[in-house]
Amino acid sequence: MKSILNKLKLLAAVVVGLLVAYFPIAMIAKATAKTWEYMQDLTVPKTGSAFYANTLTGLIPTIYEALDVVGRELVGVIPGTTLDSQASRAAVNQTVSSPVAPSSSASDITPGVTAPNDGDQTIGTMNITISKARAVPIRWNGEEARGVNTGAGVNTIFRDQVTQAIRTLVNEIETDVLTEIRKGASRAYGTAGTTPFGTVNDLTDSSEALRIIEENGAQGLERSLVLSTSAMSNIRGKQAVLFRVNEAGTDLLLRQGILGDLHGSQVRQSAASKLVTKGTGTSYTTSGTALAIGVTAIPLITGTGTVLAGDVVTFAGDTNKYVVAAGVAAPGTITLAAPGLRVAIPASATAMTIGNNFTPSLLFAKSSIVLATRAPALPKDASGREADMADDRMMITDPLTGLNFELSLYRQYRQIRYELAMAWGQKLVKQEHAAILLG
Repeated sequence: MKSILNKLKLLAAVVVGLLVAYFPIAMIAKATAKTWEYMQDLTVPKTGSAFYANTLTGLIPTIYEALDVVGRELVGVIPGTTLDSQASRAAVNQTVSSPVAPSSSASDITPGVTAPNDGDQTIGTMNITISKARAVPIRWNGEEARGVNTGAGVNTIFRDQVTQAIRTLVNEIETDVLTEIRKGASRAYGTAGTTPFGTVNDLTDSSEALRIIEENGAQGLERSLVLSTSAMSNIRGKQAVLFRVNEAGTDLLLRQGILGDLHGSQVRQSAASKLVTKGTGTSYTTSGTALAIGVTAIPLITGTGTVLAGDVVTFAGDTNKYVVAAGVAAPGTITLAAPGLRVAIPASATAMTIGNNFTPSLLFAKSSIVLATRAPALPKDASGREADMADDRMMITDPLTGLNFELSLYRQYRQIRYELAMAWGQKLVKQEHAAILLG
């Protein structure tokens, strides 16, 4: 084929030479350009080929086919967050601000000829640190691409690689956000080591978790109940009230396995919910100072071992299960998540107990957690333009999570490297509006 094309090029050059003798130069130049353009089209592969495209445009169908596959993964926390996902760039450890709406207040209605001059609010901000910038590379050389042409094909394999790249980053973000909520949730309910919803036709577990955040002021907010896979299994297998159509009002769980709202919370599940190992702390007591309701700083004396952020602790004479926001490795002061103590601790040394290992499910308000994502930072050249060695780059959006990923293409020596990247940070901005369901 190559030799035939070369002969066609030579023939075209001869024809152009003969035409010069009979036609004006301008006409010949135009004809030559068109002929050469046509010949180049015959020899350069089209942009539909993923590994010879001049830009990433030709990859869009392949990329979004991959996104459709990722959309079936168990990602429950990210869709329930306040998402600040932009295409602007941020560096690792850079602080970015996300808007936070203030609490509102009501006023008496006073009839008048004009509307009241009120309603202004100061929109607050919450500073969030971009703590990670991560990338998943995909690289192919020419021989590798040629070698699979007789099998699955380059585009099919590349689609699966993009799928796994997106899945890798989404799962890492899901784990980070879940951990952020778990370590800062106000309180916990349930029994560590016992999967929730294990009692037939009993939804007490979710109702008690909801009671915690409602007591903390989270009524009427958009909420998510994100379950571990074992907790979701109990929901489907033992809570028949949810799939009796005449009682549940829908056949989604019965026919499609979809569980929508439960007690006003969107129910999802997350594969990132894993066993949490408690700290080694033992024999700790409070200092003997009286501690009032609402106190979060708890001084500990005696005792040994670690009290970790995210540990669930109880105090003698108090059945509430508190979450430790900041721990210690020796006698010192721990910090409980807001709103702090629900029962005052007396002016005597009071024993503290660290709960057992557990698998968390989470109930939280959307406004309580912010996830900020950005494209990773690029260097600037002398003109101030952000750029590196990439031949092309584009932003793609995951339809499941709404996250924007940056896909870059780097042409190297006889090989091509693709890179899927994102920078992100997360912050639980309202600890009172999150609770743990122990399992």
